[in-house]
Order: sequence, then structure tokens, then C-alpha cells
Amino acid sequence: MSRRQLPTAPRSALRLRRLLRTGAALAAVCIITAPGLATAATAVPPPAQRTPLLVTNASFHTVSGPVIANGRMLVEGGRIVAIAGPGEALPAASSPPQVLDLGGRHVYPGFVAANTALGLVEVQSVRATVDLAEAGALNPNARALVAVNADSELLPVARSNGVLAALAVPETARGGGIAGTSALLQMDGWTWEDMALQGAAALHVVLPSMRLNSDLLRPPLDALAGELRKATAARLREIDDAFDAAQAYRRARASEPGLPQDSRWQAMLPVLDGTRPLFVHAQELAQIRHALALAERHALKLVIVGGADAWRLAELLRARQVPVIISSVHGLPLRRDDDVDARFTLAAKLARAGVSFAIARAGGPFAAAHERNLPYEAASAAAHGLPRDEALKAITLYPAQILGVADRLGALAPGRLASFIVTDGDPLETATQVQRIFIQGREVDVGNRQTRLQDKYQQKYEQLKAR
Repeated sequence: MSRRQLPTAPRSALRLRRLLRTGAALAAVCIITAPGLATAATAVPPPAQRTPLLVTNASFHTVSGPVIANGRMLVEGGRIVAIAGPGEALPAASSPPQVLDLGGRHVYPGFVAANTALGLVEVQSVRATVDLAEAGALNPNARALVAVNADSELLPVARSNGVLAALAVPETARGGGIAGTSALLQMDGWTWEDMALQGAAALHVVLPSMRLNSDLLRPPLDALAGELRKATAARLREIDDAFDAAQAYRRARASEPGLPQDSRWQAMLPVLDGTRPLFVHAQELAQIRHALALAERHALKLVIVGGADAWRLAELLRARQVPVIISSVHGLPLRRDDDVDARFTLAAKLARAGVSFAIARAGGPFAAAHERNLPYEAASAAAHGLPRDEALKAITLYPAQILGVADRLGALAPGRLASFIVTDGDPLETATQVQRIFIQGREVDVGNRQTRLQDKYQQKYEQLKAR
């Protein structure tokens, strides 16, 4: 991405500007201006599970089936072996298991955040910690996975409220384009290789806005309307031409396998083959229609991300089996004449129409620090017509299905990864506490930078009170 232009400044500031052009000086500024924010997370990832684990005396919210009260769950090799209710037998473990009595608490599968910048950004105002986008509009060969910072302090914060898997999504330069390939991460690991659940999850296309707000383009700004329309049309044509070029490259490689590879079009082949989905970020009606036309023209496996206007095309989306990842229930309506609760009721409308959907947050650098609020987005949808069971599925099973990992995530069932949380109540309620976290059968520290600061200043005020 292009560096921000500094304002006109005196000579001393110009010297500083020259220093900022070097990576070392910029890193030093990060340390000076944001102490602690740009440091690495201190929690040590635990080793792989070696001893079987028997979880007892808990209510297991399987999501894919009924709630099993006062049940038991056997975990071995990082996966769930079996879950049994009272009086039901469990298979024998390979060795004597460690027994964990939860004292009547609740067990839920970890939440799946399907639209995040986690791992790609740390401090939004510190450029050296933001690695979201490559320069230019067309970067299908960009891979989010290799840019992931496994030591990010934002990962434990999201994890502490039940987010155990996250899709790290690349962005584009302003005006939209082809961003690159996202990666599905588990929220624990020494390196990005350890964290990768799906190294190449989907190719992401960001469409430019296709609406013009006439209220913002009154004279003399109305003369800009034509230029804005031309710029939008040019970017849409650029995206469409990229898919045409990738198709031509695909045919050429099929007829002459010895042709030199082009990394951009090579990265698009799994999407054209239908083995990898295309995630198109589209909120507006015109954007969604353009995405549907693009997918139909090239026979692509389409997923809409955003989808504020998806309810207007619900029948078509259901007929074409196009899922929608709702990006932020806590968002404003697109238009002045939309219902004030348009975003809150979107999930319920899609559910009633039979459209596959999941609930995510807004994505981008600002939202990354607040990804822990994902369950409350689902709770708001539940408060506006979405059945509560569906709201829970919208952040567990449904995103796992859309991402093609429902055999590993999204539910408590035999064969799935033992990535689950232990709570003292309903996780969609803000008063509920996540008390323990397990990722592939390993118990992970529930603490994070925020809890450490809370503990620190709690001691400070206790000392002041004791004086």
C-alpha cells in the first residue's frame, strides 16, 4: 500500500520524514509511540495432546444435535472420540485418561470468525504493523497466510471470548479489486504454519461501490458524478478482464503444459475449477447482481460477503445456492429509507427465505481488535427474529460449512477437532464468562493483554485503598 503523505512541516520534521523511510526507524517509532501494543503475546502454546481427556459433569451444546445434559466427552489425539449422556457407555481410551470434572458448566464448540483481519494487523495507526493489502488492484497471487503474525496480541483477546478459528482476509487498494487468498487459522500456535487450518480458503474480490449519494454531490460537486461512474466502471471491467485472462491462461496451459507460469492466473485456477470458492465482498444490490453475473459467466462457486441487500435477492440466492456471510449485524442501513433495524433483521430474513448464511463482523483493521464481540452480533440477530439455536449455528456450524471445514469445526461430534470452550452460561449473553479454552484437546491460556492490565490496575487500587 502507498505510504501516507506527511503534511508540510519545518526542516526538523523533514529530517524525521527521511528517517521514517527506513524500516528500522519505523520500527523504532512503533516502539516509542505504542509501547506494549506492538509487542508479542506472552502466552506459550501448549504441546500436542498426548494423554486422553475425559470431560465429565457438563452440559454439551453439540450444535449439530441436541444438548446433552450431565454428559461426558472423550477426547484423544486432538479430536472428539465420543459424547455420551447419563447411563450411556463411552469407548475405552487408549490409556488411562485425565478426568476433568466441570461441575455442571457448559461446553460449546469454538466460534468461527469468517471475516477478519486477525493476524494481519496489530496497531492500525502504526503502518509497520499493518500487512493487509498489496499495491495495485489485481493481486490474486497474494496469500494472507504468509503475512500472519502468530505473536499478535489481538489473537488471545478474541480467543478469550470463544473465537477459536478465524478467516484472515486480505484487502485491496482503494476502489476494489482482487485481494488474494484468505487463510483459516486456529487461534493458537508458534508460527503461521502451526495456526493454519486451511492455508488457502478462498479467493477474495472486493467490488467498488456502485451507488452514488446525490445528497453528497450537489453543485459544484455534481460534476464529479460522471468521473466517479467512469472510475467504477473501469475497475469493474478490470476485474472482469482478469477472470477472462485467467480463463485464457487455463486453456493455454491445458493445451501446452510447458508454457511458463504466471503466478497471478495460476492462483485463480482452483477458483475456475470450482475447487476453491470465490468470496465477493458486496453490500449493495447492484454489487450482488454483478457478483452473480460474474459467477454465472465463469461457473464459479460464489459466496457473498457483506450482503446488506441480500434479502432483496433472496429467492435468486437460494435458487443458485449462494451463501451469504453477513458482515456486521451491528451496522447502519444503506439508505435513508431503509428500516432502522435493517441490519439486525437481515439474518432472520435470509433464514426464512432458505438462504444459507453465517454471521461475521465487519472485517478490516479497526474491527480486528474487537473480534471478541462476534457472539454479540449473533445475539442481536436473535433479538430481532432469528431463532436462538440458529444464531448459535451462525457463528459455529454455518461458517464451518461455508468454508468447507464442517468435518473439523463448528460442532461437538465424534471425529471433529476438540476445539471447545467452557462457560458458566449462554455465550450469547454478555454476562457469561469463558472460563476454559481447549484447542485440539490442549488447554490454552484464557488470559490476554486486557486481563493482564485489569489484574495490574486492580492491584494498584487495592494498594491505594489499603493506605
